[in-house]
Parts: sequence; C-alpha cells; structure tokens
Amino acid sequence: MAKLRKAVCYRKLKMPYTRKSKKREKSYVRGAPYSKITIFDMGNKRAKFTHRVSLVSKNEFNFRHNALESTRISVNKKLAKKIGDTNFFFKVNVYPHHVLRENATASGAGADRFSSGMAHSFGKPVGLAAQIRRGQEVMYVETDEKNISFAKDALKQVMCKSPIKGQIEIVKR
Repeated sequence: MAKLRKAVCYRKLKMPYTRKSKKREKSYVRGAPYSKITIFDMGNKRAKFTHRVSLVSKNEFNFRHNALESTRISVNKKLAKKIGDTNFFFKVNVYPHHVLRENATASGAGADRFSSGMAHSFGKPVGLAAQIRRGQEVMYVETDEKNISFAKDALKQVMCKSPIKGQIEIVKR
C-alpha cells in the first residue's frame, strides 16, 4: 500500500479544479476513493441533554478523512469509557467532499522516458478532505451538567491530534 503524503501538502484551502472538456464524461474527477468516516452520530440519539459542548474552528484548513475518522474514534471511545454509552450524544458536523489529488512524478534512472512532468498535471485522486472554514462548528457533544468536564477533555484531545486551532464553547439548552 502506498504511503500517505504529509498533511502539509493539502493544508491550504483551494477551490476544487475540475477539467473542462468538450466530452462530458471527461469533465469530472474519476475514481475518487470512498470516505473512511461512515458514522457521524454516536451515543444516545434519543435522549434530551441539558448542555452542548462544541468545537469551533479558529483557522481554515483541510481535514483529511482518515484524520477525521481517527479523531471520531478516539472521542467516542473516551466518552464511552468515562461516562457510559447512554449519557452523551456525539456528532461530527463536517463531511469530506473535497477530492485530494497527487501528480506522481517518476525519479531515478530512466525516469525521463516515461515521466510526463507537468504536461498532464491533473493528478490521480488519493483521498478526500472536509474543508473547514473559520468559525465553523466541527463537532459537538451533548451531555448533562455533571459530564461537561469529560466532554471538554475529549474535544481538547481532538485539538491535540489534528491541525485544528479551535475553541470549545459550552451552551446550555
């Protein structure tokens, strides 16, 4: 399996570039991989909780789908272990739509014979990312007043594991 490129390659937000062709079937990105994050709602979905703890972004960046899935797993596991499965509701608000592409160039002996360089630089799809804007709510936890500190700790863990610079907001419902 190919190694992931560093996240710094895809950190800045860009408008998605799509090909414009006279033939309609060549005008869109083919072969985009499936998103690794498939579950967005966790915990007790039916209960009414008194407080909402949100993670709001202070910067703009691309949140790759594998990083989003790993933070979702860690937050859900931490909350389930500390306060139990029925005492919280956790939701990821962003979805990875943006297709990340890589223009792989050959290097080494004989690379000039089969490398196209920047002549055909559209690139092959290698992953997906959610584009996060400044002030956007990335994820939130609903819980009761006694469990607010556990929810804050779980969302602080997200800020340590990912490129998000954010703030945690607590709202009484």
